[in-house]
Amino acid sequence: MSASAGKVKGSLNSDAVKGVNLRRLLLTGLVGIAIWFVPVPEGVTVEAWHLLAIFVATIVGLVVRPLPMGAVAMIGIVMTALTGTLSISDALSGFGNRIIWLIVTAFLISRGFIKTGLGARIAYRFMSVLGKNSLGLAYGFVATDLVLSPAIPSNTSRGGGVIFPILRSTSRAYGSEPEHGSARKMGAFLMVTSFQGLNITSAMFLTAMAANFLAVEFAGQQGVRITWSDWALAALIPGLLSLLVIPFVIYKLYPPEIRETPEAAKMAKAKLSKMGPMQTTEWIMLGTFLLLILGWILGSQIHLHGTVVALTGLCILLLTNVLTWEDILKERGAWNTLVWFAAVVMMASYLNTLGLIPWFSTMVGELFKGLHWLSTFMILSLIYFYSHYFFASNTAHISSMYGPFLSVAIAVGTPGPLAALMLAFFSNLFSSMTHYGTGPAPVFFGSGYVELKTWWKLGFLISVVNIVIWVGLGGLWWKVLGLW
Repeated sequence: MSASAGKVKGSLNSDAVKGVNLRRLLLTGLVGIAIWFVPVPEGVTVEAWHLLAIFVATIVGLVVRPLPMGAVAMIGIVMTALTGTLSISDALSGFGNRIIWLIVTAFLISRGFIKTGLGARIAYRFMSVLGKNSLGLAYGFVATDLVLSPAIPSNTSRGGGVIFPILRSTSRAYGSEPEHGSARKMGAFLMVTSFQGLNITSAMFLTAMAANFLAVEFAGQQGVRITWSDWALAALIPGLLSLLVIPFVIYKLYPPEIRETPEAAKMAKAKLSKMGPMQTTEWIMLGTFLLLILGWILGSQIHLHGTVVALTGLCILLLTNVLTWEDILKERGAWNTLVWFAAVVMMASYLNTLGLIPWFSTMVGELFKGLHWLSTFMILSLIYFYSHYFFASNTAHISSMYGPFLSVAIAVGTPGPLAALMLAFFSNLFSSMTHYGTGPAPVFFGSGYVELKTWWKLGFLISVVNIVIWVGLGGLWWKVLGLW
């Protein structure tokens, strides 16, 4: 073999290793094979059990990622048809799901906030008003996220694309840089607070986090219908209280060295001055955003599905050239979500149709026989919450556990709307605990401002505070709303 040929071969092997992690791929396959050949339990069909094997292997693949998520999901879809577990029409049915197209469209619309600069303008506006001290500055970033969250279903985009750059530049303006040993001056406090705020706002709106739509879809498969306004209303009181309490708790537990920050407010005003008055594209983006919120709130009354509202908003942005078709094609996150979402929803739907989920709920329900539904539901909820230590994404956790846990909760007597919404809220709040449990975590933790031990300790303490708020005050609020 010539030297040049050897180099080419070495380069191809290197590229293969970069594209596919063979050990993780082998692990993913072995998990599916192991389940496939386990004797089928009594009361479960062969098709349901084989689909479970493919589903679990797909979820493992989404967690360990031997390939990008979309590629793992596509392999899962193909395997359901290739093995004869489902027909090809059934295997591809997820792509026609209207909830999936709602989230894809919301992803596309969210690009407008970043492209027009409206997201940054909102952040600087809050900074100029609240940024005279470090606690107020933290509340300013949280308020920015709260405003943006109903229309940006990627907490990574909100946190990493809008908030993080401004937050980091503000910290450095005050000489707070981890490489210089000055992280605690301000940056560490702002990083933790903003990250925790992202988890709370993600729980407050259906359209604030991609995997929320999974929860709604799985709840619908079990007869529990959740609209955008149902979700927002139920999360309103506990969510706002968490947003008020958590920054203050962090301020007391992990205070910044710099307390007064008058220069931050001045810097924000200077940025706004440089940006000038709102441009036409920003006004259109703002008007479209308000129209979307109104449509999602009133959708059930005017008989418009949320997907129709979202697609209408997208068309407005295209017709006014706020977004171009090139912008749409470049939004990789939306198209990636379309593929993995379609795979997960399709498999979970047929697991329910083929009887596996009802079988599981009956079997587990027997373990809690004799306990009051409220005690059983709290045990299930806490197990669901703290098992997130073993997951590297909200998506994987919801995909594998939300449906079965909801099924068991309903089987033991928990009111369906209460069980569905509380588990959905927990599906965001549990991201507070680790540096890998949700998309924005690596962005904020990776900045180097906070040590790993501190991140985990604060994360656990905040998880307890959030549970107390959402179960305590939230439970009373949900009683008023008639959820139980």
